[in-house]
Amino acid sequence: MNLSICGRHLDVTPAIREYVVNKLARALRHFDHIIDVQVMLSVEPLRHTAEVTMRLRGKDIHCEAQDENLYAAIDLLADKIDRQVIKHKDKVQSHATESVKRLPVAAA
Repeated sequence: MNLSICGRHLDVTPAIREYVVNKLARALRHFDHIIDVQVMLSVEPLRHTAEVTMRLRGKDIHCEAQDENLYAAIDLLADKIDRQVIKHKDKVQSHATESVKRLPVAAA
């Protein structure tokens, strides 16, 4: 898995990088088939934005969160991406079973 963190109008310090990695670890432990994760942090007056694009097999997940504080925006982003990864994992697991049409008919 490739993880890239970049900042728009912001220098990404090691402390911010470590905070993002720790927050995204919660979403990454739910699903192993993650190909690439790109995080974009941006700072504008009175608005901090955190965006993530996560590439999975067969799907791209994108989330965005805004807040007055960068760390709060990262927290909101981690919650959103965690919910979407769990939702995607449930969909993949529920469709992995055999269809009802293909099951053998039990003799009555």
